[in-house]
Amino acid sequence: MTVEHRVREKTISWQDPLPSAELARTMTGLDYLTAIADGRIPGAPISSHLGMRVDSVREGEVVFAASPDESLYNPIGTVHGGVAATMLDSAVACAVHSTLPAGVGYTSVELKINFIRAITSASGEIRARGRVVKSGSRIAFAEGELRDENDVLLATASSTCLVIQP
Repeated sequence: MTVEHRVREKTISWQDPLPSAELARTMTGLDYLTAIADGRIPGAPISSHLGMRVDSVREGEVVFAASPDESLYNPIGTVHGGVAATMLDSAVACAVHSTLPAGVGYTSVELKINFIRAITSASGEIRARGRVVKSGSRIAFAEGELRDENDVLLATASSTCLVIQP
């Protein structure tokens, strides 16, 4: 059996992330993420690959949005689960970041994803909302949901982040 393959192309551009990372250390997490959402600071390069953007930011809550296309498909014809995981990891971790003062960092130490429904290009815009559940001086806990444009639940996440004091 022979399958006809039609070649498609996608060009991805991004900016050097290191100047933004340096700037992040001088700003509160909320101010930094708001500047990314407003387009004053470029987002992370991974955002360019996934067509992902910061949609909204408030203290303790961050929303990322993207409209997946076929370039994100796995071999069985749906969006790869890593896209949902990346969007949810970004949302929950940035929700933690939004609560941190200047000079304090964080890193994900645990991420649990539950995949509920398949995602395709027909899902339309998908939105990952992350929110802080509990934040302390050393550890923060966050949870998130990924929904399609009709508000159908696609995946959930829970995360633990290590808060890194200077």
